[in-house]
Amino acid sequence: MLTVIVPARNEADRIDACLRSLTAQSESIFELGTDWELILVDDGSTDATRSIAQSIPGVTVLDPAPLAPGWTGKSNACFTAAQEARGQWLLFTDADTVHEPGSLRRALHEAEKHQVALLSYSPRQLVSGLWQRALMPLIFAELALAYPPAKVSDPTLRLAAANGQFLLFRADAYRELGGHRAVRADILEDVELASLVKRRKLGLRFRTAPDALSTHMYRTTRAMIEGWTKNLALLFGNCLALAAWRLLDLALIVLLPFLAALYWHATMRGIPWFSAGFLIALLWLRTLWRFYARVARSHFSPLDCALSPLALPLFASILCRSWLLHRLRRSISWKGRVYPT
Repeated sequence: MLTVIVPARNEADRIDACLRSLTAQSESIFELGTDWELILVDDGSTDATRSIAQSIPGVTVLDPAPLAPGWTGKSNACFTAAQEARGQWLLFTDADTVHEPGSLRRALHEAEKHQVALLSYSPRQLVSGLWQRALMPLIFAELALAYPPAKVSDPTLRLAAANGQFLLFRADAYRELGGHRAVRADILEDVELASLVKRRKLGLRFRTAPDALSTHMYRTTRAMIEGWTKNLALLFGNCLALAAWRLLDLALIVLLPFLAALYWHATMRGIPWFSAGFLIALLWLRTLWRFYARVARSHFSPLDCALSPLALPLFASILCRSWLLHRLRRSISWKGRVYPT
């Protein structure tokens, strides 16, 4: 038995695509001889999220338990549904995801094949607008370097990570860990759950999975900045150093061509600086090669990666802002709720 749980708060513009991509999985899941249920938790939506979900056959709509102090809304919604779930496997997936045909059947097979308690996928990221297309590859490249899937999945290493957009949990392991109640106050509840699984040696598998699902995380540039400000200081322990290195990348990418041009101009006027200009040009090409080799780890399109230098100042500013927000222990606002850092 599989239980799919979708927490949703004001997701009327994308919940239909998410739920229909899930209900379309029925035939392939039944091929495994597995029954399943699909639960949407309407977390206080003030738009049409609830009515859209109720109009789709096969979807059960629940209300979460009253939000108690010390709980985030998402953890509260997920834990409420998990208490009602009948499945031997629990899939927690976000309302902004769209699942490829047959992906749930393949995920169940993958989790059982590798004998893990938690299987997590990083979806294919869909972006729109210049700043999303330029910034998101930078962030996901750093995530790929900080949390390499092979190391995260290695049971001999302590490094742990997961993506809350797709968490497939063995139900008995989830309950053994305390479920979302054990991470009820954490902003990055997905990473904390993965850490619990890793510490208990229950088995964790994490990988990039564009073949399984896609997501468009943020509707607007403002929401993207707000979301990453909430998370980056928790994901990277060296925010200020990382911001400094990315600003150095920007300086080298922008300034080195000008220096090379100045030296070549001096050479044309009879001043013997050609070799210096040539070396600076080589340094610039090496900088570009290293930068784009790094960004290519993000699995974004070549065009999006090519745009990424434009977002280096924005990336550095979000890193610094996130560090300052958590350092000063100020509250974080997200989806109409305020949480302490």
